[in-house]
Amino acid sequence: MSFAVLELCAGGGGQALGLEMAGFHHAAAVEYEPQYCTTLRKNRPQWNVKQEDIRHLRHEDFTGIDLLAAGVPCPPFSIASKQLGADDDRDMFPAALDLVEHIRPRAVLFENVPGFASAKFEPYRRALLTELSKLGYRPEWRILQASHYGVPQLRKLGAAGFGRN
Repeated sequence: MSFAVLELCAGGGGQALGLEMAGFHHAAAVEYEPQYCTTLRKNRPQWNVKQEDIRHLRHEDFTGIDLLAAGVPCPPFSIASKQLGADDDRDMFPAALDLVEHIRPRAVLFENVPGFASAKFEPYRRALLTELSKLGYRPEWRILQASHYGVPQLRKLGAAGFGRN
């Protein structure tokens, strides 16, 4: 059995490759940066790679997908940046949440940096989880160590997975 995923903010495709290995096929891999789209197209010419700002993505094109996955930009939450959160115009959580609301996938996976788990962003996280709950999902979040999952690097990831009630 194969499941369909819409990947937002796909970057160079690391998470997308993991999802492919887990049995997902990509309805689309959406990325804003042209160089990352070039990489995705070169490595997976059969994928539907869209170079587009997710704020302009037509949700109507993706009804019926099983998973909406997004590695939304981390600078708004990273300890290596100014940590402006919602005040940073690179914050794509609202756009991703809007797509979740309209597409209604069976499950959602958001990935970000450990800085997102800091006390500073607790109200932001709580609001995000509340909105997902209102949409019928059972939100859960945690920090994962990538090396515990076969990734050959010591990198902590802030990840949240949401299944529908």
